[in-house]
Amino acid sequence: MSRLDSKKFISLYLLLFAFWLLLSGLLDWFHLGFGIISTFIVTSFCYDMVFVSKEGKDNPTKIIRLFKYLPWILYQIVLANIDVAKRVLNPSMPIEPQFIKIDSYLKSDLSKTSFANSITLTPGTITVDIDENNTFLVHAIATAPADDLLGGTMERKVAHVFLEDK
Repeated sequence: MSRLDSKKFISLYLLLFAFWLLLSGLLDWFHLGFGIISTFIVTSFCYDMVFVSKEGKDNPTKIIRLFKYLPWILYQIVLANIDVAKRVLNPSMPIEPQFIKIDSYLKSDLSKTSFANSITLTPGTITVDIDENNTFLVHAIATAPADDLLGGTMERKVAHVFLEDK
């Protein structure tokens, strides 16, 4: 760990522990003990990623922006699920599998990974490859999801989270 700020460490620990409690729902001593230990380990590993930036940019701002991004991506996942379900259940809706290339302007490895994961989490699309020129190769189930990605909204939102706006 680099320069450790105890207030930030404790804040991150409490946030992650609260999230663990929310997801686990188990409040007996055995599970609470494992939750306390595992949250401490995760906080120790993640502290640098959350609060220390190589670029000198404000990571707490990124966290706030990430929490604003999450509802949007969850909504997109729901919409894509509905679209894929309609395509599967309705034979008249086209399934036109295709590969598209997206030339990205994202800079950091974390923003590229987040963009690739956002694409893959959205049903009907999957990131197949990212080359050294920042070109994402994406498989899409049909033209509509491909066009949505090519529109660039998701990339702009990920760039905004990581302070890489154009």
